[in-house]
Amino acid sequence: MPARILLAPSGAEITELARRAVNEKSQIIVAGGGDGTVNAVAKELLGTSLTLGVLPLGTWNHFAKDLHIPQDLEGATRNLITGRARRVDVGEVNGRIFLNNSSLGIYPRMVRERDEEQRRGRNKWLAFLDASISVLENYLPLHVRLRANGKNFSRTTPFVFIGNNKYEMEGLHIRGRRRLDAGELCLYVSNRAGRVDLLRLAFLAVFGWLREASDLDVLITKGITIETRRPQIGVATDGELNQMNTPLNYLIHPGALQVIAPVINVPGSSA
Repeated sequence: MPARILLAPSGAEITELARRAVNEKSQIIVAGGGDGTVNAVAKELLGTSLTLGVLPLGTWNHFAKDLHIPQDLEGATRNLITGRARRVDVGEVNGRIFLNNSSLGIYPRMVRERDEEQRRGRNKWLAFLDASISVLENYLPLHVRLRANGKNFSRTTPFVFIGNNKYEMEGLHIRGRRRLDAGELCLYVSNRAGRVDLLRLAFLAVFGWLREASDLDVLITKGITIETRRPQIGVATDGELNQMNTPLNYLIHPGALQVIAPVINVPGSSA
């Protein structure tokens, strides 16, 4: 069957086109864009036997990188033909999925500020810088109560980060995930709430890095409940910001998504 290429000028249309492709029983549905686009298409494929293909055309492309999909268009296109389908996990918070990670605190606020600056015509890097300055000037720490692995604990923190599977250490940084099919969530919570730590953690999170330090609690779990003093809070999922009612209930869906990945031997992976 020949391929059909459809262009979506908005996020809402991405979802609609993906839904239409699912209803038409297209066996492979390819998302061309960044992590937000891939997330929107993947959401429509959950619970089906259809396969997701990825063309990493965004800025960060964390999901494609962790799957070792080539970052150039020619290589990524070749992978659609030569790669094989594998099952990966999908995270969820209050009904919204994430393929990479979810966060609350400083990073969601920066996403909101960055998006507002970009709507004013700023490029992404200048928008990020302006957002960082704005958030620092109006910074308030986040008070959270967390429940995971049968234990409860509280933190006053600038930042809570939940990964879909464990983010691996390389030197002093957490750069990516070795596995996307271990069926687990990885929770990072900062113990410090100062402005300097705040900016450092936010910057590292934007690039998919978190520095190994004594001020970070790290926990591997199957599910997490997060309560705050607020009835609603901004939550980022794969870089997209949404307001959600609290408490936040995180869970993992093992092997919920089928995606085309390169045929390589990655240590510790079932691919």
